[in-house]
Amino acid sequence: MAESLFDDWVAERYEQLWPHLFAPEVVGPTLDCLCELARGGACLEFGIGTGRIALPLNQRGVRVQGIELAQSMVQRLRAQPGGADVPVTIGDFATTSVGGGFSLVYLLRNTITNLTTQDEQVACFRNAADHLAPGGLFLIENYVPQLQRLPPGETVRVFAAEPDHLAFEDYDLAAQIAVSTHYWVIEGELRTFSSPHRYVWPHELDLMAKLAGLTLHHRWSDWHRHAFTSDSPSHITVWRKPSELDESISRSPLG
Repeated sequence: MAESLFDDWVAERYEQLWPHLFAPEVVGPTLDCLCELARGGACLEFGIGTGRIALPLNQRGVRVQGIELAQSMVQRLRAQPGGADVPVTIGDFATTSVGGGFSLVYLLRNTITNLTTQDEQVACFRNAADHLAPGGLFLIENYVPQLQRLPPGETVRVFAAEPDHLAFEDYDLAAQIAVSTHYWVIEGELRTFSSPHRYVWPHELDLMAKLAGLTLHHRWSDWHRHAFTSDSPSHITVWRKPSELDESISRSPLG
């Protein structure tokens, strides 16, 4: 099983460390899209964290469960209003099972890259497929690796530079790993956080989906469902598990 890097200090300050993730203009469109894709069915969030999306989604009447490796993040979720109403299983979302029949399984904010080997990422897709009901959807929100922005011969790209927060990625191109490092000035102290990530391209994710028996359903550049282009810095991608009707059509002599 993978090890979580999110300790009590990070969990307690998660909203303070990444405030942009909690902005209404970010959360609102995310919830709108997930509600529509769930189609009234139950949802499973891989890497549910502190419940940034799961809690308000549950408040909208969508049944949500979660899988989370970091117990400190789940404790933070439980401490919030409504946190006791969201079932969470402690475990690695690449392998942990909570049963099937979900309409939507989703994985947000680059969390697929926390799985630092290709085998783990492939296993995640298979695990998602196993949890889906026929016709169910698997959604990933992920960034597009910004290698084209690296100067020739350089491996480091700064992606946040604010008075109290500096962050950069250091790319190991041979290993397909980017180490993300953050420096914060929090409560008068300098704090550092580093984590390795296996960056992955959209079409590599499509291949993983195909191996899991899923087919590409949607790909957008953001939660407002703008078209994905070669200039998009991130993507929202949805894959679909075949339904029983799909399978019967494929077996039909006229299919």
